[in-house]
Amino acid sequence: MPYGFLDIAITPGVRAAQSEMGADHLWSTFGGDRRFDRFTENEKAFIAEQDSFYMASVSETGWPYVQHRGGQPGFLKVVDDRTLAFPNFRGNRQYISQGNLTTNGRVCLFLMDYARRARLKIYATGQALTPDQDPELTARFIDPDYRAKVERIFKLRLEAFDWNCSQHITPRYPEREVATAIVNLRHRIQQLEAENAELRARQADQH
Repeated sequence: MPYGFLDIAITPGVRAAQSEMGADHLWSTFGGDRRFDRFTENEKAFIAEQDSFYMASVSETGWPYVQHRGGQPGFLKVVDDRTLAFPNFRGNRQYISQGNLTTNGRVCLFLMDYARRARLKIYATGQALTPDQDPELTARFIDPDYRAKVERIFKLRLEAFDWNCSQHITPRYPEREVATAIVNLRHRIQQLEAENAELRARQADQH
């Protein structure tokens, strides 16, 4: 039977915290369907638009590690309805996430769309592949316009996902969207100035 996100997230300790805070009744009688273990077209479209996300992994000593991942929009790819993959570009060369995956494949991803105040959270198990281990998959990440060396391909198997509410997500907008909005605004201002000038000219002719 497939697991839901809450089946994984809610442990005895979490249940104790819910009870302490008076929220246990909200989840003990929860009747909604939270068994999201297959990406639908909705999730696929959302993931394809993202240019960054956060991924948590766990070390051999039990410490969590959260890393920001970024790239061109769509660099996190849905391979099929239960598989994600993304390139590990060369960075500071600490390889903490990569090392964690060699001993514990469990990861959690947070995908944030601040502009639309949407948040997708994903539980998955992952592995770090060398580019030659899966050449076909690696080829999907070769982008001559993006200068970054692909050192590994992270391949993730979906366990469960869920959407969070928009509460407390402060809207933020990517630079490209702001730039487009400014261009459109300037164009509109020019149109209004031209219309205003035309109206003034007509009024002057009438006098």
